[in-house]
Amino acid sequence: MRIEPLAPKPKRSGTSRRVAVIGGVGLVLLGILFFRLWSLQIVTGDKYLAEANQNRTREVRVPAPRGDILDRDGDVLVDNRMSMALQLDPVEIPTSVAGRRELYARVGKVLDHDADWVRRKVYETKKDDPPGSPITLAQDVDDDIVYYLQEHQDEFPEVHVNRIFVRKYPQGLLAAHILGSVGEVTAEDLEKNPEKDLAAGDTLGKTGVEQTYDDQLRGKPGDTRLQVDSTGKVISQLPSTLPEPGESVRLSIDKKIQEAGESSLQSIGLPGAFVAMDVNNGQVLGLGSNPTFDPSIFTHPLTQKQVDDLYDEDLGAPLFDRAIGGQYAVGSIFKPITALAALDGGYVTPDKVVNDAGTIKIADQDFNNAGKEAHGPVDLRRSLEVSSDVYYYLLGADMNGTRQLQNWAGYFGLGKPTGIDIPGESEGLVPTPKWVNQAHKEEPKYYDPWAIGQNIQFAIGQGYFQASPLQMAVAYSALGNGGTVLKPQILLQTEDAAGRVIKEAEPEVTGEVPIDPAYRQVIMEGLHDAAQAPEGTSYQVFGGFPVKIAGKTGTAERTNEPDQAWYAALAPYPDPEIAVIVTVERGGFGADTAAPVALQILQDYFHKQAKAVSGSSGNVE
Repeated sequence: MRIEPLAPKPKRSGTSRRVAVIGGVGLVLLGILFFRLWSLQIVTGDKYLAEANQNRTREVRVPAPRGDILDRDGDVLVDNRMSMALQLDPVEIPTSVAGRRELYARVGKVLDHDADWVRRKVYETKKDDPPGSPITLAQDVDDDIVYYLQEHQDEFPEVHVNRIFVRKYPQGLLAAHILGSVGEVTAEDLEKNPEKDLAAGDTLGKTGVEQTYDDQLRGKPGDTRLQVDSTGKVISQLPSTLPEPGESVRLSIDKKIQEAGESSLQSIGLPGAFVAMDVNNGQVLGLGSNPTFDPSIFTHPLTQKQVDDLYDEDLGAPLFDRAIGGQYAVGSIFKPITALAALDGGYVTPDKVVNDAGTIKIADQDFNNAGKEAHGPVDLRRSLEVSSDVYYYLLGADMNGTRQLQNWAGYFGLGKPTGIDIPGESEGLVPTPKWVNQAHKEEPKYYDPWAIGQNIQFAIGQGYFQASPLQMAVAYSALGNGGTVLKPQILLQTEDAAGRVIKEAEPEVTGEVPIDPAYRQVIMEGLHDAAQAPEGTSYQVFGGFPVKIAGKTGTAERTNEPDQAWYAALAPYPDPEIAVIVTVERGGFGADTAAPVALQILQDYFHKQAKAVSGSSGNVE
């Protein structure tokens, strides 16, 4: 049998091969497309569906209205008003220079400004605010602008006009330093407060009560969900969350006392401060600093000139709160503390008599009374009545080399912050040999080494000693109540929107002064004589006041400045309810400028008027 050989396979043509390759590539691409579609539809479909829905829904954070700030009787010191704010959405601002320029020109035309004005506003806002913050170009926008933008919304998708809450001050400038201010959240605020529900565009308390009690005042924001089309035009409003208003904060401040102190200080026209405090619980009834400022300026972006004016020392640095931040020599209102220190240490007795010849030489240095006025024989009570410096120079010299004077100043809370519930207080300074010698070593041009003269000056509230009016109010309150040092408090209570009390502030004791009641009595008698006995240093001011008081003038020397006036009062005598401290920079003798301010405050507190008296009050230190 013959087997025929197999015939060779015909060769494929080049065309067939190309068709096969193309078909294979097509299958691969089809497979890739299939798996991509499968991934989009099945694996990540929910994600992209949500993003698509987000593109059709805009969520707008709705800030809560801040709570009101009230005085102790419920009078409104701060509340809110509505304002229409024109804002740019930073996400919508074009990335190209030409696009931004065109946008700024269009928006500027609506606001009657040029493109450069808008560009500067955008730059200044973005420089300080966190990324994503709405850029506020104008507040209190006129209705005609609002209507125009609503009618031409499709032409301005980058622009939103939102209702915002702005702080309102029904009492004008009253208590500006206490109330403080609010401002937009910054990137630093967000970083420092991760636990707070804050977002770009929110407001935050920046100073004063607004800062201390921001958590209570701020409330809880809501959100508005809007359905929009591809151009950003609102189609409908979706279910939203309403904001929860902040709590109201009721302060211990008495509006009438605050008005009396501020108006009286302003009438003098010099920088100064006052503090009125309840001696039994630490509640601050009034606290003010002059010059003051208009708190409403912080409801709008400040110009550079406004900022400069607030800090300008030639204008008295209006933003500086002298009542809690001023550090001054206090002069003779410190003498009761010196007397207690000397009595406790056995350096003097209430009946010991010193001959005050108007001047005394100690360690080859002359120390003089004001005007070198001689008071003759004085015991402790009379030393306060006529304010004998010589008497206290001797006590300061006797206590040199001990810590007696420094310790007693510390007992009264001097040399450290009081803990008041508003920011910005100073700690003052109680000079010790160690501190003074160290300061001299570091800055010999400004500080002398410790010598006996340092303690002598300290004994009359001079030298390197420094205290704020608030610290002296705390000290005199302790003297008035028998030795309990209280933390001064501005807060009285917090309330909900219906006025129901949420939390009440409780008195806080920060120390006890070991005052012998017999020593306190003789000192209070001397202070009463100083205010209302015919030879007292403030008799001309308080001699005709129908309420018995204990009061002390002070006149402090300041380098290259006229003397600073002080007055400290406790009333009614002998069991006081209120302590009042007043100081006037460049005010001269304490009875001339500081005492009349204290009188005005006490007249309003007791609803009594002083009658004019005649006769000399002698040395009005």
